[in-house]
Order: sequence, then structure tokens, then C-alpha cells
Amino acid sequence: MNLIALDQPPRPDIDVGELLVVVVVYAANIVQDVRENIRNLVGGRMSHYETLISKAIEQGLSDLEAKAAAQGYDGVLGVKISHPVVVDGGVEVIVYGNGYRLAVQEKTS
Repeated sequence: MNLIALDQPPRPDIDVGELLVVVVVYAANIVQDVRENIRNLVGGRMSHYETLISKAIEQGLSDLEAKAAAQGYDGVLGVKISHPVVVDGGVEVIVYGNGYRLAVQEKTS
């Protein structure tokens, strides 16, 4: 399965299909969430949220790939990852793109 971050098909034998959207929401560990809120007061990297966002993006890409395969697409074109949003106690990521199929070329003899 190919996930391609282009807005136009790179080849003329690609038929672009429907828009596929996946939403992933991960909950934060309450103890680590409190630690990150304290860190927010003093400054520094919020590694727990960085890890949470990374996991949500990976899961979103995996879910998009599975959704495209389930609908018979050969891949996804124009893959975009929305602004991951850290919400109270979690993170939300939206991943989307257009499914595509490779056009069947007839053989000439």
C-alpha cells in the first residue's frame, strides 16, 4: 500500500477515488498529564505529549491504509495530517487523503 503526499496523480494511469478520513483520539495517562501540566508552568519539552502525538499519527496512517485496502484502493494520494490537538487529557489527530486505483491497461498484441 502506498500513502502519497501529492495532490495530483504522479502518473496518468491512476484513477483517483473518494476522500478517506480517519480520526484518532488517544487518552493521556492522568499521572503523566499532571506532570506535563507542572512542566508547563516551569517550561521544557513535554515528552509525554510528543510521544502521544507520534503514536496517534502512526495509528492514523495505519488506519488510513487499512481503510483504503478495505475499500479496494491500491493506495492513498494527497495524504495530509491535520494539526494534532492536545485536548484536556488526550490528543486528537485527523489523517486524510484520496483513495486511488491503478488503471488496468489493456494489452495490445
